[in-house]
Amino acid sequence: MDFARSADPAVQRQLERLARLSPGRDILGLERITALLGRVGNPERELPPVFHVAGTNGKGSTCAFLRAAIEGAGLTAHVYTSPHLVRFNERLRVAGRLIDDAALAAVLEEVLDHAEGLNASFFEVTTAAAFLVFSRAPADACIVEVGLGGRLDATNVIPRPACCAIAALGIDHQSFLGSTLGEIAGEKAGIARAGVPIVTLTYPDEAERSIEAAVASSGAVRLKKGDHWVRNGRTYRDRFGELELPELHLPGVHQLDNAALAVAMLRHQNAVRAPNAAILQGIADARWPARLQRLKPGPLVGDREAWLDGGHNPSAAEALAATLGERKLDLVIGMLANKDAEAFLSILAPVLRSVTAVPIEGHEHHGPGTLANLAKRLGLPARTCADIPSALAEGSSPVLIAGSLYLAGQVLELNGEPPQ
Repeated sequence: MDFARSADPAVQRQLERLARLSPGRDILGLERITALLGRVGNPERELPPVFHVAGTNGKGSTCAFLRAAIEGAGLTAHVYTSPHLVRFNERLRVAGRLIDDAALAAVLEEVLDHAEGLNASFFEVTTAAAFLVFSRAPADACIVEVGLGGRLDATNVIPRPACCAIAALGIDHQSFLGSTLGEIAGEKAGIARAGVPIVTLTYPDEAERSIEAAVASSGAVRLKKGDHWVRNGRTYRDRFGELELPELHLPGVHQLDNAALAVAMLRHQNAVRAPNAAILQGIADARWPARLQRLKPGPLVGDREAWLDGGHNPSAAEALAATLGERKLDLVIGMLANKDAEAFLSILAPVLRSVTAVPIEGHEHHGPGTLANLAKRLGLPARTCADIPSALAEGSSPVLIAGSLYLAGQVLELNGEPPQ
């Protein structure tokens, strides 16, 4: 089960109730979420125009660019993302604002009152709660990030989105989605809907074949990078014309692809009108925590140069290494047990001076000793620490903290930078 606590007693009561009802693990399938949504009045049918985003990496950033562009046009958007970093409330943004504790406790209670006997998962209950809240509050758009996969993800009950997208693909969650890139791509493309545009990047041949097959089977309209839209450097071009993408607050060349994906989604749908100037201003202003985020001076990191990234798979490590370039940083790392730590460290090794490994309390994780030994085999000085504060006690700079979004959440909380 996902990990959640709240300082608000009413929210915490519902989270504890959810923990008792949940099967305690991720499960895929649409039967339980369909039944649960039916019990609360099928709110998924009453949402504002939905932008549905899948992918292995980059889907959260794409959602952030979408939200910023829509808000830049003077419109409002509901946003459903996961996981949260510090507070559960981060998952539900209602018309631009994080849901408050009173509303969150009430909607969780309402959904849980209807969940008895369904064996619904943590994510399924959360998804139903999000759709219920969103259906009752006015907004111009609704941005929904896929949780895991696509075809059998709980979010994939939306009957007809305004637009869908697939961000970058990589190998992750093999026990749920398949062991090959082709199998994973096919699951992600399962969000495609008949007659609905689905905007994509370009992928290796194995993934391309799976996506083409899924899109053809669904009757969706694929808008592929390189065919229907192009990004060369900062120049974006499609049949509607050309735009120069601005400097982004989010660092990394890969974020230009995520921004361009959001631009292509907005320009290839008819339900929400966002002028070009608003789109460009929005993506320039977009923020998304723990994506190579420069931490502010604070009680955890002091005044040193410290970067935080929630990346936890090989493709995320490749994006990190490409962005850091010639820099050398000290890495503080914690990783869940189901992640490929050896591949992650191998890719990052050229930009590292040293590695400090820490546990991730409350989750099954790679032992710090295991991570340190992997680093040593790569020729890097490595040590272990009991927790993040002790890992950062020596004050080395610059430092990169990476390997897990759960670890990133601890860092933001300890440094006094919770997402707003």
